[in-house]
Formats: sequence, structure tokens, C-alpha cells
Amino acid sequence: MDKYVSDINPGKKMMGQQTISATFLKARIEKVDSFLAQWVYEAGIPFYAIDNNSFAQFCEAVGQFGVGYQPPSQYKLREPLLKAEVERTKKCLKKQEQEWASTGCSIMTDAWSDRKRRSIMNLCVNCKEGTTFLYSKETSDESHTGEYIFNYVDKCIEEVGPKNVVQVVTDNASNNMAAAELLKVKRPNIFWSSCATHTINLMLEGIGKLPKFKGVIEKANAFTIFIYAHHTTLALMRKATKKRDIVRPGVTRFATSFLTLQSLAEKKEALKVMVTSDEWGKSKWGPSSSKGKTPYATVLSISFWNGVSLCLKVFAPLVKVLRLVDGDRPSMGFVYGELQKAKQEIIEACMFKEAQYKPIFDIIDTKSQGRLDSPLHLTAYLLNPFYFYKDQTIQNDSSIMEAVIECVERFYPEDVDAQDYVINKELLMYKNKVGMFGKIVAVKGCEANNDNYDPGKVWLF
Repeated sequence: MDKYVSDINPGKKMMGQQTISATFLKARIEKVDSFLAQWVYEAGIPFYAIDNNSFAQFCEAVGQFGVGYQPPSQYKLREPLLKAEVERTKKCLKKQEQEWASTGCSIMTDAWSDRKRRSIMNLCVNCKEGTTFLYSKETSDESHTGEYIFNYVDKCIEEVGPKNVVQVVTDNASNNMAAAELLKVKRPNIFWSSCATHTINLMLEGIGKLPKFKGVIEKANAFTIFIYAHHTTLALMRKATKKRDIVRPGVTRFATSFLTLQSLAEKKEALKVMVTSDEWGKSKWGPSSSKGKTPYATVLSISFWNGVSLCLKVFAPLVKVLRLVDGDRPSMGFVYGELQKAKQEIIEACMFKEAQYKPIFDIIDTKSQGRLDSPLHLTAYLLNPFYFYKDQTIQNDSSIMEAVIECVERFYPEDVDAQDYVINKELLMYKNKVGMFGKIVAVKGCEANNDNYDPGKVWLF
């Protein structure tokens, strides 16, 4: 009789149901994944597209719709759905456009060449709410003169609204500088700023060409090229470093050189063990071979490793600034202050010997002049509580105060009352921590320079 009676064990029964359900669910998922994979491969969809948030939303919507969903036709995708998406995007951009009128914005240019060697220039608008792509233009058949660039940018300024534009940001090419002069004549209240990333990279490249650094960088590059050029040496290197590479790509060419030096320094002992091992010695690229002598000598050279250490100490402060300006965080209020901090760290790296750090400072100052020490940069530096509330002697620097006055005059041309209010009331309130500037939340919020700190928020209390 017992064999005909079910076992009274709800837990066991539920577990059995879960096992069946899990198996069934797994099979269903695998079937759906298989169909999705087929479509991705046949249509040539990039693998990274699977991580798009819009794709996740699409999957969720299909799941909620249930059985019977039919995808749109080519026409529907090409016409009505595309137009609807354009309108939706425009609505999303309304918040940015409102911010342009409220706190101002920057026009950014980006000139580049695609794989077909076509010259393309993009124009974007950046504000506190983010960056908006405005339009792109192929300029292969055009002469990129200062006048041509100015006219292209000026058209963008008209579209965004001249009163909303604070600055135009470009790289340091001579034609861009010529365009800047034309803008200064037509729109004297708008600044033309150099791209901070490009400028700091030029500093690093210039310093890297100084004799004491050039030789070290060249030896490091030669060593890495040698390692990656041969299967045997590459295999031995990865064995010695536990499959870690010694070349690390950076945001710029020089950043890659810095990261490679950093990587070599981290793996110094492992590389020494590698080149003195029996496997290395017996290989065709060992120290007895004509091509293997130099890499072997480089890794075992005390002067080389001392040079690598000095390079890292000198370059690290500037690379830190490079990462700051190349990130998504607004950096105008930090560029000048962080450069001053970097220079102090370089002095310490050079053991306070002027003969060693002066050539470095000459390059930094030359590249900064007119680019990263503009009235806009100096004013942003003074108005950043992170610096000013720690050192109020900043206001005693006549060049900084002259920059502040110039900015105010350019922001409010022919409006003496507005200029007077900003200089003689708002600025004094800021200096004396009066009103909103004296609130504990405002002062405390300026103590740490981290990703959460935005100096602009202090002015919006």
C-alpha cells in the first residue's frame, strides 16, 4: 500500500519542481540566446552592442509584450520610427539647451581623419549637463585656413546663441590660433581656449626630449619592441611576469610611454630574473647574440633603472593633470592649481636643485603661456574654494586679480552696474565667506578634491 501513497514532504516536492523548472528555463534561455547569436553574426552587429542600455530595454519590452510580437518593417525603421527618435532626442536635449542659457556653455571643435583619409570636423557643445553633438562636416576639399575655421565655428555660435557661449575650445594648431584672433575682433566677450589635454601632452613630449629623459625612454621603447618582435622573447616575458604585458596603452602617445615605464618598473625584478635565466641564455636572442646584447644590458643597467625612476617621479604629476583634463569631470577650475601643485612635486623629485628642474619648468611655462594661464583659467582658479579657502593669499597676486577683472568686463560688456556688483559685492562675499559662502556645508564640501567635488555647486547654493 505504501508504494501507492505519495510521500508527504512539501520541501522535497518543491525542490523537485524547482529542478524541473530550472532545467526547462535553462533550455529556453539557450534557445533564445542561440537565435540572438545567429542574428548578431549574420548582421555583423558589434559584440559591444549587447551592453547598450537601449538593447536591455528592448529585451525587457519584448518580454512584457509576450507572444506574437512582430518587428517593424524596413520602411518603418527608416522613416516614422527614425523621425520619432529624432524628436525624442531633441526633447532630451532641451535640458542642456536650458543650461546653456542659465550658466553658459563651451563650443568644442574636433578635427580628425577617418580610415579613408577624409578630413572631418565635428562641433560639440559642452555645459554642466554634459556634451551635445551639434554637427559634423567633411572638409577634405577645403583649405583649413583660420578664416574657414572661424566661419564654421561662428555659425555654431549663432545657432547656440552668442550670449550663451563662454568659450571656444580647440587644439593649438596655428590655423586655430588665427581663427581665435578673428573671433576676438567680432565677439570680444567670448574666449578662445586651447585644449588642455593637447597642451599638457605637448609639455610631456617636450620634457621627454630633454637629454636626461630621452635616452631612458628610447631604451625602454627599444626593449619593449625587441620583446614583442619575437615569439620566444614574448613567451619568456609573459612567463616571467605571470602573463602580464609590459606595454600599456594610454590616452595619448606619451601617456603610453609613461605607462610602459611604470609597467617596467613594477616588473623590474621579474625582468632581471628573465634575462639571467638559462632559458634566456640558451635562446637565439640571448646575451651572446648580436641583437640580444643591448636588451640584456638594458635590464641589468643600474643607470637605466635610476633613469626610469626619475622619469616616473617627474612625469607622474603632469600625467595626473592629463588624466584630470581628459576625464568627464569639469576641469577648468583645477587646471592652473593642479599645474602649480605638479611643479612643486617636480621640484621635490629633482631634490630641490634648480639646475635640474629649471629646464622642465621652461617647457611647462612656454606651453602654458596663453593657453592654460588665460584670464579664464586664472579666474576659475581664484573662484575655486578648494584652493582659495586654503590659501587666501591668492588674491594678492596682481596677475590673477587683473584676470578676474578682465573676465568680468568681457562677460558684462558696457554694463558697468553688473561689473560693479560682481567685483565689489559678490567677490567680497566670497572672499569673506559671507552668506551662502560661509555655510558649513559649503566650506566642508571644498575640503576634498575628489570626483564628487564640483566647485560650481558652491556658487549655486
